[in-house]
Amino acid sequence: MSKTILLKVITAGEGGVGKTTLLYRYIEGKFLVDTRMTIGVEFFLKELEIEGEKILLQIWDFGGQDHFRPFLKNYALGARGALLLFDLTRPSSLERIEQWVNICRGENPGIPIIFLGTKLDLTDQITIDDTFALKFKKKYWFFDYLKISSKTGENVNLAFELLAKELVKHL
Repeated sequence: MSKTILLKVITAGEGGVGKTTLLYRYIEGKFLVDTRMTIGVEFFLKELEIEGEKILLQIWDFGGQDHFRPFLKNYALGARGALLLFDLTRPSSLERIEQWVNICRGENPGIPIIFLGTKLDLTDQITIDDTFALKFKKKYWFFDYLKISSKTGENVNLAFELLAKELVKHL
C-alpha cells in the first residue's frame, strides 16, 4: 500500500475575493452564504488520489487584509503550490497581484500557481474578461487560469485537481 503524500497548498488574494468560500465548497461541498474575515491563516485538509498517488492537501487559507501580509511570507514557507484568486466583478482585486505572487513564491520562485477568477455566477456583474486575465497568467508564469463559482460549484473541484496533478508532476 502506498504512503500518503502531504502537500502544503496556499490560497492567496485580496480580502473578499472568495478564498474561504472556495475552500468551504471544496471541503464541505456546500456554499457558505455568510463568511467572516479570515484572521491571519486557517487550515483545511482534503484527501484525494491523483495518478495512483494518495495525496493529503494541507490547505492554508490566507487572510487577504493588508495588516496580515507581513506574516504571510513566513506562512508560505514549505508550500508546494498555490491558488491565487481574484474577483471577476472587482478589477481592484487585481491591483496587488504582484504582491501576492511574491508572498506565494517567496523562497520558491518555481512554485506552481493556478490563477482563479471567482464569482463566475455573477454574470451580469463580471467586468474582467479572459483576455485581460490571461495577460497576468503570462506575465507571472501561472501554470493555468480558470474561472470558478463557489456558489454553483462550477470548476471548484477541477481547480484543485489541476493543481494537485501539477504538484504530483514535481514530486
